[in-house]
Amino acid sequence: MGKDIGAKIHGTYIFYGKIKSLFIEQILLYRYNGKKAVDYMKSKYSGYMGKLVEIDLGAETVREYPWSDKERELYLGGKIMAARILCDHLTGNEKAFSEENWLVIATGPLTGTGAPSSARFNISAISPQTGILASSNCGGSFGFHLKKAGYDALIIKGRCKGRKWLEINDDEFIFHDAEALWGTKTGECHEKLAELCGKKNFGRLCIGPAGENLVKYASVISDERAAGRTGMGAVLGWKGLKAITVSGSRSVEVYDREKTAAYIKKWVAYLKEHPLTGSQLPRLGTAGLVSSMQSHSILATRNYSAGQFEDFDSVSGETLAESYNVNNSGCLGCTIRCRRNVKVDGKVVKGPELETLVLFGSNLGNSDMQSVLDLNYLADELGLDTISCANTIAWAMEASAKGIWNCGLEFGKPDGLASLLDDIAHRRGIGDELAEGSKRLSEKYGGTDFAIHSKGLELAAYEPRRAVGQGLGYAIANRGGCHINGGYAVIAEGLGLNADPQTPKAKADLTMMMQNLMEAISASGQCIFTSYAFFPKALLANPNGILTKCVNSLLPHLGWGIRIMNRFPRMLAVNLPIIHHTAILKYAVGMKMDLGRYLEIGERGYNMERLINTRFGISAENDKLPKRLTDVPQDPDDPSTRVPLEVMKRTYYKARGWDENGIPTEKTLRRLKIK
Repeated sequence: MGKDIGAKIHGTYIFYGKIKSLFIEQILLYRYNGKKAVDYMKSKYSGYMGKLVEIDLGAETVREYPWSDKERELYLGGKIMAARILCDHLTGNEKAFSEENWLVIATGPLTGTGAPSSARFNISAISPQTGILASSNCGGSFGFHLKKAGYDALIIKGRCKGRKWLEINDDEFIFHDAEALWGTKTGECHEKLAELCGKKNFGRLCIGPAGENLVKYASVISDERAAGRTGMGAVLGWKGLKAITVSGSRSVEVYDREKTAAYIKKWVAYLKEHPLTGSQLPRLGTAGLVSSMQSHSILATRNYSAGQFEDFDSVSGETLAESYNVNNSGCLGCTIRCRRNVKVDGKVVKGPELETLVLFGSNLGNSDMQSVLDLNYLADELGLDTISCANTIAWAMEASAKGIWNCGLEFGKPDGLASLLDDIAHRRGIGDELAEGSKRLSEKYGGTDFAIHSKGLELAAYEPRRAVGQGLGYAIANRGGCHINGGYAVIAEGLGLNADPQTPKAKADLTMMMQNLMEAISASGQCIFTSYAFFPKALLANPNGILTKCVNSLLPHLGWGIRIMNRFPRMLAVNLPIIHHTAILKYAVGMKMDLGRYLEIGERGYNMERLINTRFGISAENDKLPKRLTDVPQDPDDPSTRVPLEVMKRTYYKARGWDENGIPTEKTLRRLKIK
């Protein structure tokens, strides 16, 4: 598919290029274990480095993967770039633990340009947790350094012969034996990689014991930041790749330096003045949402059996800030700086995000904040996704209480959970079963009605029976029960605006628009927190004001208008001052962009992921939630406090241009230029 630039045969490296019309179109030589490279052809667009590489772990070879400017215009980068690559490769017969499961690490065009919160990178592959295409996003510095080395993406295929770690220095790719690193926790691994590389300023990612032992929800860690969801750590573990380091001497060029700098300054000022990105997130982090979730009855409690927790204040963002927070920080180039730093065993480490705080807190009936801090740190060290891990434990606690599986775990008793996490990561005792996730456990023991997942991926911390649009998002999200991939409608249902959280009206259309926007933002290489400023600050600063109340009242009746914009995005040929992402792409990348084109790119990416997953059997039948959320009202006296999923699904499929089985139609795929 690409141009081979290095094949290792009996210790000899043979370099060759593709020949077309008797001319060598392009021969690229890497410095591979000492072999010198020549330069490569770059994109006409700024922001990109102009090169993707395909790495065969078994053969220990590297070659260029062709990627054109037309493809950059259609797919932008990040997870949408990865989806296109995998769409061209996957047939629907591949398994997560197989050499045919390619893993793509991709950056966006804004990564390294100085745009706010743009140090993100994405990892996509077939998930061992769900068996379908999935992705995970991370805010560590790896993506930035990958571009410094000259690459927009790494496509990793095959399996190592033994245990390896990969070192990338500009054009040099070196496979090292990883036996000395195998078994280390992620923090120790990061330290040893620094010693082995002899550098301070470089990017690195690694897996922990959970990934090595193929825990279905193992994460990948970069600089204490986690690509946590969907088990990408287990994919690397099966491939025998413990870590990747990257460093480079190149710079990321921007199209118009003056306009880019001026616009970034303007955007930063806007984010700092906005109530969410300038006040709540810097002051309390994502944990600041706990109190709002409690007041709106959407705080996951005791395995989502309730939406409020009697001791919520003990695990709230305010308590974290006042009694445990040491200081704030952020990802590379972050303006918002939402990270909390806390003390665990006398060491200052990254504190918990909202999901971890809720799911190791109220959802386990746990009011001990320090235990949540400890579990968060330990999970990252072991390489465990905190969302799926905590939810699986919550299912086990309820299963034990109901006599379905007598595992000894109880709500409200966090003692022993630290050793349990270690057992999960090393697959010891009941940890071996918990390592499989709640879906597989419920299929084995029973209790599927309260196994809180969609497509095998456990849900985030928002209890959706009081935010039904978020419930729809969980069910139809491509990667499974994800709040972000699901469109995060909850921000309009109580956590920003308060547009009738119980009605299904307009929720399908709003969810689609939010999904498209967030897909595009992710493909750009930016944090989705920059989308929190999508709602004008005037609406959020005065929630009881006349304007805000009018918007909340009107929004459920505007589904038809949102539908028109979704169906004909090119009519939005504007750059809105509340959505800065489109203008920065013009100034920094030099790519023609407006809101309509941007949303269409997000729509294209979302449909492409869905198309891939239909090859693996995904259809309307899989877009579902556990019966606890769809059939059992949260409030027994109020039948509306459940998710009316089927009603919203039908509207959503129609809005998306999918058939009644949830399959994108040929007309939709052609319109989006996917086929």
